[in-house]
Amino acid sequence: MRYSELSDMYQELEDNSSRLRKTEILSNFLKKLNGGESIYLLQGKAFPDYSEKEFGISERLCIKALSKASGIVGDRIIDDWKKIGDLGEVAEKVIGKKKQNTLFSKSLSVRKVLDNLRKLPELEGKGTIGRKLSLISELLTSASGKEAKYIIRTLIGDLRIGVASGTIRDAIVQTYSNSDEKKEVSGIVQEAYDKTNDFALIFEKMRKGIDELKKIQLNPGHPIKLMLALKADNLEDGFKRVGRPAAFEYKYDGFRMLINKDKKGKVKIFTRRLDNVTNQFPDVAGYIRDHIKADSFIIDSEAIGYDPKSLKYRPFEAISQRIKRKHNIEKLVKELPIEVNVFDILYLNGKSLIGEPFEKRTKIMRDLIKPYKHKIRCSHQLITSDEKKAEKFYKDALKDNQEGLMIKNLHSRYVPGARVGHMLKLKPAENELDLVITGGEYGKGKRAGILSSFTLSCRDEGKFLEIGKASTGLKEKEELGLSFKELNDRLRRFIVKESGRGAVIKPKIIVTIIYQNIQRSPTYKSGFALRFPRIVRLRDDKGLNDVASLKEISDDYVRHELKVHY
Repeated sequence: MRYSELSDMYQELEDNSSRLRKTEILSNFLKKLNGGESIYLLQGKAFPDYSEKEFGISERLCIKALSKASGIVGDRIIDDWKKIGDLGEVAEKVIGKKKQNTLFSKSLSVRKVLDNLRKLPELEGKGTIGRKLSLISELLTSASGKEAKYIIRTLIGDLRIGVASGTIRDAIVQTYSNSDEKKEVSGIVQEAYDKTNDFALIFEKMRKGIDELKKIQLNPGHPIKLMLALKADNLEDGFKRVGRPAAFEYKYDGFRMLINKDKKGKVKIFTRRLDNVTNQFPDVAGYIRDHIKADSFIIDSEAIGYDPKSLKYRPFEAISQRIKRKHNIEKLVKELPIEVNVFDILYLNGKSLIGEPFEKRTKIMRDLIKPYKHKIRCSHQLITSDEKKAEKFYKDALKDNQEGLMIKNLHSRYVPGARVGHMLKLKPAENELDLVITGGEYGKGKRAGILSSFTLSCRDEGKFLEIGKASTGLKEKEELGLSFKELNDRLRRFIVKESGRGAVIKPKIIVTIIYQNIQRSPTYKSGFALRFPRIVRLRDDKGLNDVASLKEISDDYVRHELKVHY
């Protein structure tokens, strides 16, 4: 397939905001495909969702490649970028202008684009930058203006076509099922995707028939998306939504770990972002080998830190650096030790357990794991119908320096990648959301030249919509685990455009904020505004899929209004 066909479809998707229309466009495109790999490009990638491979391409390197391919000096390209704010549109302009003056051009294929993109993460050592530059320039030299736009956007991770995973799922369903069976097929496709994180594989299986899709199983060592919880207002609300009796467990102040052991005995550890952090946690791999006697398994857990001298549990910020740090691991293991608290099991000795009720899964898990304090243990748990007992358990969790409680329906299955209503989280009465920074404003006086106010956005169908602005009382290393300067240094890497004191920032940095309440607002694209939002935590352990959705915010708003008026 020619890349121009894919680019034309990208443009059509970009020009249509309706999800139904996008689904139709994608479905028509899928009917033309002989293989599924082009689907990765629809997601702005060259690899499946579970792959850790990244292009490692900065805007600056793209500018050099554009200069090399077009003959236009880099400073002129930078000037255009500052005015337009979209490096893809700049590429369309400069490459399109060159093409008008070129008599002959080589047609660019999807296969060639994929091949060159897939070589980028493999390059390392001396001369890496030069070789990356050559691979990108080769594509741009053969590209039309429109093709160049989407090549550049793919490289910098900002495709801008408004296609989320749900839209791709619906397009696959629409392509291979009739209207009567769409709902059933959609569930089967989603379940298969939850087990694989690979839409190209789903597409290939679907072409052979729905029965092939049903054969897909969990595979230890292969990361899957984690099940996520909704919020409960209080214990009474929790019982009402999950039923009685319910399982109550500590909500730990740490970070999620999906721990795998395959049939060969190899242990792999993944974060909720699907990052493989096995090398960063040799201590955890040791806990697993010593205290879980099974041939293969997948367990869901929370890692919490503790002080190596006092043995008191520490907050997330104190140990968050262990997720990112790839050097001096042995030193970090001693200085920032962690305890793994296991709360669910998805797979054991060749059998998937995600379809089993939680009551059965938790019993299997607790029979399997040999607890060892400050290394590995099962989560603190209480199963009860008694609200007073649940209240005491809640207070114990807070006294133990944990965040609150998880509340679970005993009969529920594990649903990878979904935010489910049968698992709730309950924390003290501060309203809290995880949002992404998409803009900033430079301060005045002592803070001139420093971003001191931040635009916060929620997610909605592949887009990020503004919902408020917040600052933080951050001075030196305190709440976020880093200073204002360090936060600014991170954000500056992702600045897309500056105008006056304002800056547009690529959605990369996720933060936890607290706020007083949500109100309707015509000011922000989300249609909502947060009253008195304040940033309290940087979340390196979370990805863009963990950012609060517009639906979640709308639901929170409705629940709050109901409480106020009734």
